Amino acid sequence: MDFRTSSEETKTGIYLLQDGNQEPFNVRLHLAKDILTIQEQDVICVSGEPFYSSERTVTIRRQTIGGFGLSIKGGAEHNIPVVISKISKEQKAELSGLLFIGDGILQINGINVRNYRHEEVVQVLRNAGEEVTLTVSFLKKTPAFLKLPLCEDCTCVPSDQSSGTSSPLCDSGLHLNYHPNNTDTLSCSSWPTSPGLRWEKRWVDLRLIPPNLSTNLIKYLTTFFTMQNAFQVIAVDGVCSGVIQCLTSEDCLDWLQAIAANISNLTKHNIKKINRNFPVNQQIIYMGWVDEREQDSLQDRMYTPKFLALRGSSLFKFSAPPVTTWDWTRAEKSFTVYEIMCKILKDSDLLDQRKNCFSLQTESGEDMFFSVELECELTLWEKAFQTATFLEVERIQCKTYACIMESHLMGLTIDFSMGFICFDAASKAVLWRYKFSQLKGSSDDGKSKIKFLFQNQDTKLIEAKELEFSNLFAVLHCIHSFFAAKVACLDPLYVGSQARRNQDHCGQFRSVAQIMTNRSTFWYVYSM
Repeated sequence: MDFRTSSEETKTGIYLLQDGNQEPFNVRLHLAKDILTIQEQDVICVSGEPFYSSERTVTIRRQTIGGFGLSIKGGAEHNIPVVISKISKEQKAELSGLLFIGDGILQINGINVRNYRHEEVVQVLRNAGEEVTLTVSFLKKTPAFLKLPLCEDCTCVPSDQSSGTSSPLCDSGLHLNYHPNNTDTLSCSSWPTSPGLRWEKRWVDLRLIPPNLSTNLIKYLTTFFTMQNAFQVIAVDGVCSGVIQCLTSEDCLDWLQAIAANISNLTKHNIKKINRNFPVNQQIIYMGWVDEREQDSLQDRMYTPKFLALRGSSLFKFSAPPVTTWDWTRAEKSFTVYEIMCKILKDSDLLDQRKNCFSLQTESGEDMFFSVELECELTLWEKAFQTATFLEVERIQCKTYACIMESHLMGLTIDFSMGFICFDAASKAVLWRYKFSQLKGSSDDGKSKIKFLFQNQDTKLIEAKELEFSNLFAVLHCIHSFFAAKVACLDPLYVGSQARRNQDHCGQFRSVAQIMTNRSTFWYVYSM
């Protein structure tokens, strides 16, 4: 069931909630711009003061016929104390005037039974003797638990179709409720009333999950593979929606997309606020939750939530969102954006049943695999990496790596304007230089050596240059980043946008290169 309003940021519906070990129950979800509200239905007092809600102590005696005159339901297994569900007419319990249907039994002869299971309370009452002292209090949850119907005159007549286990204790004449032959209906006086007292069935807040408990995005979405059409929302402070199950996969996807859209908007808003405290070269491009696949996992779905942030020249990986400036220094790992390779995985590249995945190959050659819930999130991450790479390459303009050529120590500079420049490390004398457009191909041995194939502008012949590096993958990734930024700079769709330097704009990138890889070799074919 789904109800939409005129606002695209608002969504309401009634679904099943699985929360812990209890049976699934109906909840109402309400998504607003900045909060997700989960509500449960309850019977509440809307006018007057329920004087009986405070704790009361009542002493009653067991009768020869009818026992204590009570029937009880509930218990710890139902996440509620044992409650009085029936009071027999003309029995001592009712005549005391201090016990009501819906009273939770908190103590029996001084024994605290708030967290006792149903059968445990039954045993305590059986062994309580001829006189028992009860400490009771009318509990807010019991009207809904006992499914008490509401009447126009504000009194309630209990239903026999109530949930939970009921115990009349019909053995040895130790009846808690009426005599087995007693067919009298329950007295309305068993339900507490007072002048001006009014009860109504209402949706009441069960959980509130705002997406900005701190200055950062602190929620992530995860789909349960063991349940169909289900999801949960978890806040960084541990507040969890529980498993929300929809009727159809379309409805589930619709909710995920709506929540993700609100999270994305709030993320952008938070990033703008945070960036006021950072200089231009340390601005946050994008951040959010992902699931990281464990490196040595042999099983599907062995993923751990991680928080990634693209800021300035670095990609940070956290176990929880950074809230303070000090938190940024405590990242699990950080990588230079132009020395890593981001690849969106196609169906044929997926490692398991997870979709919407991307991989990152670091400067050390390590592969990390991440997944997100929705395709739109994957697109955001792809564009964020492209934007972060372009901005950083444009800022640094060049990068130099030490290398070996024919046993001599050299330096290779990758220059955004001039291309490739190789020079002697000692004398700084330039040995050769080529423009980006002159690179026709490259190959490597997967360890340390790269062979470049450049085309001489005058002779049109291919000239091979082989260099050896200590950080092979960092160099390969840097070259790719510079080419990507170069092509992006020449793209009229990208250059024509006035939002190019705006961190919220992800840009339009054309494919720069066809990359064919295996475990040991990279081959770049550029069309410039």
